[in-house]
Amino acid sequence: MKPQNYHILNGDSLKEQFPKSIQGKIIVAREALVDGNVEGESLEEFYETRATFISSHYAEYSKEDYFEKTVSEFEKIQAIPSEVDINLWFEDDLFCQVNFWFVVHLLNKNGQKNSIFLVRPKEHTQYGFGGLNESELISIYENRLSIGQNELNKIALLWEHYKNNDTEKLVQIAKELGENYAFMLPAIDAHLQRFPTSEEKLGRPKASLIQIMKDLKSEEFEPVFREFSKRESIYGFGDLQVQRLFDEVKSFFL
Repeated sequence: MKPQNYHILNGDSLKEQFPKSIQGKIIVAREALVDGNVEGESLEEFYETRATFISSHYAEYSKEDYFEKTVSEFEKIQAIPSEVDINLWFEDDLFCQVNFWFVVHLLNKNGQKNSIFLVRPKEHTQYGFGGLNESELISIYENRLSIGQNELNKIALLWEHYKNNDTEKLVQIAKELGENYAFMLPAIDAHLQRFPTSEEKLGRPKASLIQIMKDLKSEEFEPVFREFSKRESIYGFGDLQVQRLFDEVKSFFL
């Protein structure tokens, strides 16, 4: 008898287009861990930190919503039984990668024996899974990458290093993961470039937004957001993340 399949999806948009022919239970990682405070000594403290941040910066999402819609899904991940296949559907951009690292961290804490796989688009584009049709989604599922226990341990460490802002260890672990995970280094490089340096005093995302506004000769958000998504697809930021950066740029640098 084949084991039950579980599918952990990075967001609800993929759930809406998920092929009906792929059997299994679906869990949705509803987070944007790339954005904001990720402190907390325990999971309970961490969830409280995130609930406070999300409810303060995402107007349509209250603290109650966070616990009901986000924490409940993470608890489902922790409750996945042993001896089942777990498929992690995550893209290559930084937004997806940080969520992926956290999900692997949760799975690794359980210490259970599961076959775990990564399902990702063959190529990184700004559209991700949304740019694939049903047959293409089925194809990448059939060609999923098996994640061994040693690799799971390292990916879980990526979450710890991200949370602790240990950028050197982020790069080190990504390099240790090797060729099958070569897509991680571009995302980590993009993360490192988020922060101001002596060469780039604004950090890459804000500097890119300013350049886009100059190139488009526009300070309207929608065209600037579309162009940012094209030029900086490695970040995977949604409109809410870019809107806040956009507002900061307009307020302080223009």
